[in-house]
Amino acid sequence: MLNTIKPRGRVIFAYLFLPVALFVFTVFVPLVAALYYGFTDWKGGPVKNFSGLANYAQLFKDEVFWHSFGNNLYLVAACIIGQIGIAFILVMLINSKLVKLKSIHRTFGFFPSTISALCVGFVWKMIYDQRTGLINWFLVDVLHKYKGMKDAPIWLNGEALPIMLILSIPLIWQYIGYYMVIILSAFSSIDTSVLESAEIDGANGLQRALYIVFPLIKNTLFVCVTLCVAGNMKAFDSIYAMTEGGPGTSSMVMALYGYNQSFKSSNLGYGSTISVAIFVLSLAVIGGSQFLLNTYMTDDYDKEEKRIQRKREKEARAAMKKRMKGGRI
Repeated sequence: MLNTIKPRGRVIFAYLFLPVALFVFTVFVPLVAALYYGFTDWKGGPVKNFSGLANYAQLFKDEVFWHSFGNNLYLVAACIIGQIGIAFILVMLINSKLVKLKSIHRTFGFFPSTISALCVGFVWKMIYDQRTGLINWFLVDVLHKYKGMKDAPIWLNGEALPIMLILSIPLIWQYIGYYMVIILSAFSSIDTSVLESAEIDGANGLQRALYIVFPLIKNTLFVCVTLCVAGNMKAFDSIYAMTEGGPGTSSMVMALYGYNQSFKSSNLGYGSTISVAIFVLSLAVIGGSQFLLNTYMTDDYDKEEKRIQRKREKEARAAMKKRMKGGRI
């Protein structure tokens, strides 16, 4: 019966060919092209002279690039705490019995993530503005010259607060709702009887969140962390709109530095090298974060279960090979 409804191979090929071809063309072809251009001194014209590893040698000595990499790591750490942490708290609050109109909260919470990151950057640049910004209006006019404040602070110069902290706030604000929806979908899969039993046993909201909800949706949180790391390692739009990497290079990030080298300095060969480095470093940071999460957020019981499962799979493969070998003989 199953064989009669199974689609033919050419039908499967016809359905998958176009999306796979588009994916290869938009992802792998540019990556291979960037890898090739990274070995040239291409300045944007028709001439592309092979320069070997000169661009990569320059990259290892480039202090601005490694400073930009440090800024990306700052964004990753701030957004993991701010985006995923606040989203988890909001999910617990929305699902409490005290909150009404839950669907409205979910809708408005997700709304900022639908806005273009460039538009968010321009909006927050106006909020941070020294003369007409909302924050300084509140400090100066509403609070009538905040205590000890002589002049309204310039938020985007890094004097009032660290510049990367200032830039991470719009990113956190924009994507809290995005991760809230993901965590809500995982929370909805938890049997309500488990939470009700814990409440009857006297567990308060914090205890239910930490000892029941958190372990049950841990795998979903791992996915959220991976998405957060990947997104912030290539952050560009909002930072370009707010500071363009300034003042100086204090808020420079890797993608913005690669953009400047490629299109402002017309050094597309070196810019391609930076793009390849972003790809490699992003994979390294994602892999490192997954390793740390699996090491420090997996309890002994789960580790033992995984060990037993790996042992069973290994024994099953060995038995299969033995049967296949016996059948040939």
